[in-house]
Amino acid sequence: MTTPQLDRLAGHCTRLRLHRVGVELATLLEQAAKRELGYADFLDEVLGLEIQSKHAKHVAMHVAMHVAMARFPFQKGLESFDWKFQPSIDPKVIKELATGRYLVDGDNVLLLGPPGVGKTHLAVALGLTACTLGLRTMFTTAAGLITTLGKALYENRLEERLKVLTQPTLLIIDEIGYIPIDRQGANLFFQLISRRYERGSVLVTSNQSLGAWGEVFGDPVIASAILDRLLHHATTVNIKGESYRLKEKRRAGLLRPVAPVEPAE
Repeated sequence: MTTPQLDRLAGHCTRLRLHRVGVELATLLEQAAKRELGYADFLDEVLGLEIQSKHAKHVAMHVAMHVAMARFPFQKGLESFDWKFQPSIDPKVIKELATGRYLVDGDNVLLLGPPGVGKTHLAVALGLTACTLGLRTMFTTAAGLITTLGKALYENRLEERLKVLTQPTLLIIDEIGYIPIDRQGANLFFQLISRRYERGSVLVTSNQSLGAWGEVFGDPVIASAILDRLLHHATTVNIKGESYRLKEKRRAGLLRPVAPVEPAE
């Protein structure tokens, strides 16, 4: 095929917005000639390639939109999680959650463990998976959530805010237990969990055992009511082990060894 003719075909592809075909036109023509494809077969392959390309771009655009709307603190997938460092986690459980099947019925996930063991990493990874599946996701810290709900209550917009927080298929609430929650905050949190109960999935991370949530929320009765709804349909993952951050500092020699305590005479 002459260069002028190839240039004209490339121009036609540009005007028709057949971008993928335009980029690969020379290769496609060469392969078609070698395979001795008929006109109809060649046209079928070329148009099919362009449709696949446009669909992939459409999906990627929507995934990027969902990720942006989720407001993750960072973007880390399961592929970068250090399973060997946290042997207390069963990878099969997390990989099952990564299929997104729990989201279909509005089931919940609780990731429990001390600071630095990878709870937030797993939460973000599962949130990114939900976005990849085309599902609306929202990430917030417990402190940020309580502040937002308290402000909405003060401005007489609580109902409006609860509706917004009920819409995502997956709501991730990070760091429950790091900061004490007062009675008003506990009541607001309970209202949100009640709204989402069996309607949308909630994924929470906490550095406190479930038995300590009465102290976290300042009221054992409210804590029990919250847990009753969260645990009804839920997967609970208890993580044990050393903090990733402490591990890295130890590797870098930034942690001084603790001096042994001399027994009192």
